[in-house]
Amino acid sequence: MVDPGRAFGTGAHPTTRACIELLARLERGSLLDAGCGSGVLAVAAARLGFAPVFAVDSDPVAVAVCADTALSNGVDVQVAAADVLRDELPRTDIAVANIELAVVETLLARVPARTAVTSGYLESEVPRVPGWKPLDRLELEGWAADVLARRH
Repeated sequence: MVDPGRAFGTGAHPTTRACIELLARLERGSLLDAGCGSGVLAVAAARLGFAPVFAVDSDPVAVAVCADTALSNGVDVQVAAADVLRDELPRTDIAVANIELAVVETLLARVPARTAVTSGYLESEVPRVPGWKPLDRLELEGWAADVLARRH
């Protein structure tokens, strides 16, 4: 159940669906939803068995909506206001980010996670960040989502 109100994300967009499908393929662990919007990905991750789940967004409306989305779905998500490009982020096994490519690439350069699921860009676009290697890709309706792993 999602009522995005003034926050971004109903869960119907191909990038959101692709992220959820890729998350479902991964080993469970701790997760950060970076730029959480309405909280669709954080809630889906919690329902899939990821824990603990952290969700951050710089928009106070998104933070409030995400907290409400988690509550109305009966899942535990730790929601906080944070700028994913500037603020300290929690160390997690997986980070998920469904935001534009330039932000994804900047985030990957600083996020303390070993695996990332990214989307928010067209299938013709590919995140390229030193220190990360592609593991999986899903394309839906002209959009793409990727699983990347930190190189050791």
